Amino acid sequence: MSKQVKQKRLRMALAVMSVLSVWQAHAQEGSLAHGLFQQALALENGEGVMRDAQLAANLYCKAARLGDAEAQYNLGWMHANGRGIPRNDALAAYFFKAAAGQGIEAAQRMLTVVGEPVPEKPECMREPATPVAEPQVAAALPRVDYQSIAPRKIFDLVAKLAPLFKIEPQLALAIISAESNFNSFAVSPKSAQGLMQLIPETSERFNVKNAFDPAQNIRGGLTYLRWLLAYFEGDVALVAAAYNAGEGTVERYSGVPPFMETRSYVKRILASFGGLVHPFDEKITRPSPVLKKLRVR
Repeated sequence: MSKQVKQKRLRMALAVMSVLSVWQAHAQEGSLAHGLFQQALALENGEGVMRDAQLAANLYCKAARLGDAEAQYNLGWMHANGRGIPRNDALAAYFFKAAAGQGIEAAQRMLTVVGEPVPEKPECMREPATPVAEPQVAAALPRVDYQSIAPRKIFDLVAKLAPLFKIEPQLALAIISAESNFNSFAVSPKSAQGLMQLIPETSERFNVKNAFDPAQNIRGGLTYLRWLLAYFEGDVALVAAAYNAGEGTVERYSGVPPFMETRSYVKRILASFGGLVHPFDEKITRPSPVLKKLRVR
């Protein structure tokens, strides 16, 4: 085996290990959220422990902040029914809306009962250090070496097109890896298509005629990514969250929404990209109004 082949295999192994480390961190957070949910459930119902509704609510909220949909629904139920804590329909609506956003149909039905959610994020749902990102995630691992793991044609295409949109290829490759794992013909349950998983509305918005054509798909995805970077002024965490859940959802939650999938997605992009900020072109669009709110906070 030649030295060049050995080096290439070593780079590929390191790249795969980097990705696996990120996935392992996501799994640990999911396990923590589920453990908090189970503790809260036992305290709420007095199963094996003395019943303590307030402590149950606190633990539910911690799990809800980590994106546990069941915890969000149960906490909404406690607030809606005054189950051991004061009744508060607006708070209930906040948690039901978060759970509904993750596919819990019962939460969607409850929203018709409790009305509009509170406009501000509840205190226990705010990140301890920062409302938008966790810097240590990006700093913990080196940037993923996509040249070792991406198909050569896709890597070269991104390397050629991304600079035309003033986007670092590393960020575009991180998005493609997370969205489709470099599968040009990938289709999601929500009809997102191709490498950068463009939904039909996004394809139409950016004039993509064939979302399964790699060049068209990447151009459309880069156009959207460039717009998001301008809209959130280069904040990679918010951009990634918006790419995954929509810019409206990011604005509604004043930051990364409390969805397990989106939180994991954001951390994966931060670690793969290897940074928290990206240059942006302020001429593309006006910044999101939510940025001012986050800065004030």
